[in-house]
Amino acid sequence: MHDTWTFNKAVQFLANRGYAVLQVNFRGSTGYGRRHITAAIGEFAGAMHDDLIDAVDRAVAQGYADPDRVAVVGGSYGGYAALVGVTVTPDRFAAAVDYVGISDLANFLATLPLFVRANMTNNWIAYVGDPDDPEQLADMRRRSPITMIDRITTPLLVAQGANDVRVVQAESDNIVAPLRDRGVPVEYLVADDEGHGFENPENQILLFRAIERHLAEHLGAAAAVPRSSATCLLRSGSCRSRRRSP
Repeated sequence: MHDTWTFNKAVQFLANRGYAVLQVNFRGSTGYGRRHITAAIGEFAGAMHDDLIDAVDRAVAQGYADPDRVAVVGGSYGGYAALVGVTVTPDRFAAAVDYVGISDLANFLATLPLFVRANMTNNWIAYVGDPDDPEQLADMRRRSPITMIDRITTPLLVAQGANDVRVVQAESDNIVAPLRDRGVPVEYLVADDEGHGFENPENQILLFRAIERHLAEHLGAAAAVPRSSATCLLRSGSCRSRRRSP
C-alpha cells in the first residue's frame, strides 16, 4: 500500500485539530516500482525507519514541525512502526499511538491464521526472516519492539480489537503490561467486538477521541498551538478501519 493525495478521515480529523500531518511512503511502499519495494528486504526497524526519521528531519528543517512536539501514529504495520519509533529512537517522539500493531515479529507470523498465512508467509520470510532459521529468528527478535521495551519512555496509546486474528491481542498486551509495571504512561483501549481495526462507529468515535486527548495532553492542546507546531506521522494503512475477517 501507499498513501496518495485523497480523502482520509484520520488525516482530516488531525488537521482539523491543528496538527500538520505527514504521511511517509517509506521503502517497501507500493506505487514506486520494484526497486522501491525490494529496498525494504531486511530493513524492518532499519532503513524503513530511517526513512521516517529523515521525513521528520525535513519537516522540522522546513519549519513545518516543532522537533519537541512530534508524534508517531500508525495502525497494523504502522503500529509496529510507531513502536519502533519509541524504541529505536526513543527521544524523537513526544507521543505515540499503536493501533493493532505488531510488537513481536516472530509471534505475529506464528499466530497468523491459515487463510492469511497462505498469502503472506513467503513474502514475510523474504522481507523479514524465517523463524525456523535460528539466525534469522534472532534477527527478527532484534527488530521486534517487545525486545526493546525497556527503552520506551514515550507516552503511549494502544488500541486493539479483542477478536483480531491477524495481529492477536497478545501483541498489545505484552507491550502494555510491562510499561504499566514501570510506570510509563500508557492508555489501553480494547474493543471486545472488533477485529483488525475498529469498524463499529461507536468504537471509531472512542478511538478518535482518545487520540485527540492523547495528542493534546502530550503535544499541547491543539487550540493553543499554531497549526504547524506538531507533526503526526501516519503509515500506509494507518488508522484506517478494515473489515473483520469472518
